[in-house]
Amino acid sequence: MKSQVLIRWTILGIGFGLWPGANFAANAGDAITDGDYTVLAPIGHGNLAVFPVVASASHDTSEFLTLDEGLKSGEVEVTELGNIRKLQRPKDGVVVPPRDPLGDGARVNQLALVNNSKRPLLLLAGEVVTGGKQDRVIGKDRIVTPESDPIDLDVFCVEPGRWVGTRDKFGSGGIAQDGNGVMAAPSVRGSAMADKDQNKVWAQAGRAAEQVTVEAQASLPAVAGPELRRELSQTTSYAKVMQNDQIQAKVNSVARPIEQEYESTIKQLRDRKAVGVVVAVNGEIVWADIFASTSLLEKYWPKLVRSYAAEAVVTRGKGAQVPQSAAQAFLAQMHGRHETVDTEPGLYRHTEVTGDGFKAFALTSLLPKTGFALHMAKVTEEQ
Repeated sequence: MKSQVLIRWTILGIGFGLWPGANFAANAGDAITDGDYTVLAPIGHGNLAVFPVVASASHDTSEFLTLDEGLKSGEVEVTELGNIRKLQRPKDGVVVPPRDPLGDGARVNQLALVNNSKRPLLLLAGEVVTGGKQDRVIGKDRIVTPESDPIDLDVFCVEPGRWVGTRDKFGSGGIAQDGNGVMAAPSVRGSAMADKDQNKVWAQAGRAAEQVTVEAQASLPAVAGPELRRELSQTTSYAKVMQNDQIQAKVNSVARPIEQEYESTIKQLRDRKAVGVVVAVNGEIVWADIFASTSLLEKYWPKLVRSYAAEAVVTRGKGAQVPQSAAQAFLAQMHGRHETVDTEPGLYRHTEVTGDGFKAFALTSLLPKTGFALHMAKVTEEQ
């Protein structure tokens, strides 16, 4: 189903109804959110602070399948675009050939995905899939229908030095010990979501991999440091760098204290509907992730917290503490000057708002008995 794109231009200061605190505009992103959010006191470790967010309303998200769940079960398959024939569902006994083939069909910024499950699949921008000719990061939140035909999945490469297939199908590449996949650090994720620029994604991924290697090397004995450098110099894969044992240990030293305390907080706040976080690094707010339910947040939390920790590891120094009121204001401020709405009727609506110093994104489910925002994100941009 071809998406319909609507772009709205407004005068600076007019809200879109995208987030609490914005003035609701009729027919402008309606039903993207239906409740207010409250920011609680931060959980911190070193230069990373995470503010839990609770909601006045929550939704049933049990029908949605995550990418990690789908790849682990085999119900979701991802491959190079040129292998789409292998995923194509027969129609009247005939397999439809891939459209617009080019050489072997593989393309840097597109993959083929099929959802064989009976549940709608939720994809989040920033999720990394490994394999094929290059590792990729998903560029935009979206929903894929149950038992779907193969779709073209827009992605960005996070491994510029390879164009040779390691295996046909992609996996999520476990970064956490519990097997959850890789979520790119906010700087890399933001380049894909907000800039939509392959060169910027490569630059951010390379910078993040280099800096986290330097930080991990500095914490190792003198003999082990150069060995780590030699090992990681042989790969351009962002995912492989982040999966290295020494890198994981460095990231986990920041992530685990926050992960454990936040998991305890979520349990205590389950009745208060804990649904997300506002993230600050070095005394500056950089990101927010908000979900439609506590259970959905819990599914993504292990790889989200490690993505935040990876950002903190490569951002040296300790800035001033961010007051709780500033985090609340960040979440509430959604006044912008440009709104883009991308819709697949009956499936989802993706809204992007550009304001002064930020971009915000909301994925709203349009499936029957939904009509609510599954995921919202906000990223700080340099002015």
